[in-house]
Amino acid sequence: MKIMNTAYKFLKKKGAETMDENIPKYLLIVNWVKEQLEKNNLKPGDKLNSENELSSMFGVSRQTVRHAVSMLEQEKILDRRRGSGTYICEPEVRKKSKTMNVAVVTTYIDDYIFPTIIKEIERAMSKAGYTVQIAFTHNHIERESAVLQNILDRDMVDGIIIEPTKSGIPKPNLELYEEIRRRHLPAIFINSYYPKIRIPHVSLDDQAAGYEAARYLLEAGHEKIAGIFKSDDIQGHLRYSGYTKGLLEAGLKIHDENVLWIDTEDIRNMEADRNRILRRLEGCTACLCYNDEVAFEVVKICQKEGIRVPEDMSVIGIDNSDLATHCEVPLTSIELPAQDLGRLAAENLIKLMEDSSFDAGFEFVPKIVERNSVKKV
Repeated sequence: MKIMNTAYKFLKKKGAETMDENIPKYLLIVNWVKEQLEKNNLKPGDKLNSENELSSMFGVSRQTVRHAVSMLEQEKILDRRRGSGTYICEPEVRKKSKTMNVAVVTTYIDDYIFPTIIKEIERAMSKAGYTVQIAFTHNHIERESAVLQNILDRDMVDGIIIEPTKSGIPKPNLELYEEIRRRHLPAIFINSYYPKIRIPHVSLDDQAAGYEAARYLLEAGHEKIAGIFKSDDIQGHLRYSGYTKGLLEAGLKIHDENVLWIDTEDIRNMEADRNRILRRLEGCTACLCYNDEVAFEVVKICQKEGIRVPEDMSVIGIDNSDLATHCEVPLTSIELPAQDLGRLAAENLIKLMEDSSFDAGFEFVPKIVERNSVKKV
């Protein structure tokens, strides 16, 4: 009864189309089956209604029903079993024709470096004939779970580009990523990755970025260097690792009192953390920041406290974003080539979709972009 009701609603929704005799009647059944799969009303292994039932539901002949079923068989959506009936194919068995759709899942979509990355992904995919479906997680684990589950349930994309959510903490969505791998759905992590999940990534070499930023400050004569890093993303851990490597190579000790760990929510309201930040900066002549967003806020806090940048406090960021140039003191920063990142992720996913053995991983070598926020001492 439930399936018949959905057919009735489908026909009612398509009312104007059903009056057009130029539209083949079998396509009503084909499109209805696909829609039910997308909505999860029909699932792999479900038995489809009989020919007589479909004929009655759609008001068409049994020959029309057979034509529709035959088309869906060719697309490996249906499996007709002699003496048993017609069933929805299992995902691992159903090898659908190319949808020419790809999914892009990012933490954010409309601020910082994300618009540039997404624009380049869309441009490269469009050039290759693909349509991009975009979803964002707000860096929330439960939202990431819902987005990935929806992509898997609908099974209507040829590949997926994912910016991981909170990649620096234990991964509750591990099973969903394992399911992506089990289904052999081509996937690439962008801008970050989950260390224990075997999916290639396209990103900045974040450990090298932290190292190069530390070396730059050391070569400018700074020895007491504070650091502010993000705890809930793997980039923060890797950039901290580079920072400590640089200081240790220079024969300096790591002082915990000069290192501040923050999370995604903290970055949105660093003014509330002003006192904690100032305590970490105490006695230092430079600060290495997780990214330009953090560096921008550190400069503002310093200026409000009468700490001059760079005369009293040198500040370096990472990403070389628009914020670096819009800061009141233009920021020296490590470049994350957002345009190249988006373009290469798209191009590598296309190659991976064509050849599952393609090595799609890539890490960009960090480069310093000098401006006015670092002083030689």
